[in-house]
Amino acid sequence: MASKLHCKIWQWCVALIHTSLKPVKLMFFSQVWRRNLQLRRLFPILAMISFVTVLLVSNFTPVLAQLPRQEIRGVWLTNNDFNILKDRRQVQEAMNQLQEMNFNTVYPVVWNSGYVMYPSAVAQRAGIQPFVFRGSDGHDILADVVNQAHRRGLLANAWFEFGFMAPPTSELAVNHPEWLTQKRNSGKTSMSAAGEVVWLNPFHPQVQKLISDLVLEIVSNYDVDGIQFDDHMSLPHEFGYDRYTIALYTQETKKSPPANPQDPSWLRWRADKITAFMTQLNQAVKARKPNVIFSVSPNYYDFAYKFQLQDWLAWLRKGLIDELIVQVYRPDLQSFVANISRPEIQEAQKTIPTAIGVMTGLRNNPVSIQQIKSQVRATQQRGLGVAFFYYSSMWNYSSESLDERQAGFQALFPYPALRARVD
Repeated sequence: MASKLHCKIWQWCVALIHTSLKPVKLMFFSQVWRRNLQLRRLFPILAMISFVTVLLVSNFTPVLAQLPRQEIRGVWLTNNDFNILKDRRQVQEAMNQLQEMNFNTVYPVVWNSGYVMYPSAVAQRAGIQPFVFRGSDGHDILADVVNQAHRRGLLANAWFEFGFMAPPTSELAVNHPEWLTQKRNSGKTSMSAAGEVVWLNPFHPQVQKLISDLVLEIVSNYDVDGIQFDDHMSLPHEFGYDRYTIALYTQETKKSPPANPQDPSWLRWRADKITAFMTQLNQAVKARKPNVIFSVSPNYYDFAYKFQLQDWLAWLRKGLIDELIVQVYRPDLQSFVANISRPEIQEAQKTIPTAIGVMTGLRNNPVSIQQIKSQVRATQQRGLGVAFFYYSSMWNYSSESLDERQAGFQALFPYPALRARVD
């Protein structure tokens, strides 16, 4: 409605300028002496046009900030969606529904709980996966999701959900204990939304090789549009006191790691090491397939850097990120708005597609469609895209009816916003 009104006003302005200035053009040479009088008569009209133009430009600025770089309208497909992902018919229905609701991007999980969701020679060689996740008819789940998304004009970005994180009982953790890092008190686990987990040492060359090989395997073998890393492509600040990292830090700095895990120099050294790895990974991906989207979905910057050693703002400024989705899972609208208005998000918005991750619910934490609508409106008012966590919770885990939920999501994006595929 508003866009139509803007269009009408612009058309009116153009017509008014053309009509009003036409006499001036005709009389310019033959009646120069009357020009000043004509301009004086036009002054109120020109002033009004200027005023309307300023209003329109100010209103368009947030919207236009995102449009040239393609607005993100995405949804994550998690392990919680596995019953859907393994069934070709349900995947088809999901992609049809997302297309009808004017979504444009899906993020299917490919790395979760120390396991990959596709047939992987890399995982077999590393001895971390004695089985293969396959669809209900034995098909390749990732290939099916990517193909069905592309048939409906949706981008498909493979999502490395767990990053450096893994369950302590996974083959990855059990078979390669030398790859794990630890806290100063020798503790090797922390609690996460996924339960108790261990952390792969992001500074260890064999860990870096494993992650790089898995990423390059997907880029090489699947027609994915991008690779996404989230807030687990990081390390909780308490970790890094394993034997390998202590030796590396001592060798480079000539001193032992500080006892305080939040010592500024110790934070910076570890964050810089992760940044160096992400730089190498980005270069390897782009060398293999230059137009693949290198996507990151972290927490807001202050938390990501200070508590997760994830200096994604440095990644942005180094040109490593092609797409940014900042996770802001806040039920309170005031807190949500404060987090999506941060300067680093505005900085990213100037150069790359930028969106906000919005929670649509968990099994034990339903989210109302009204909360979702209000948060999406707030992101749209700031020219930001949106990605929903996660697909099944868009329809389930709520007291609202399925029809009510679907109608609510349908209303969020009344017009298409296609993202062009680049081979």
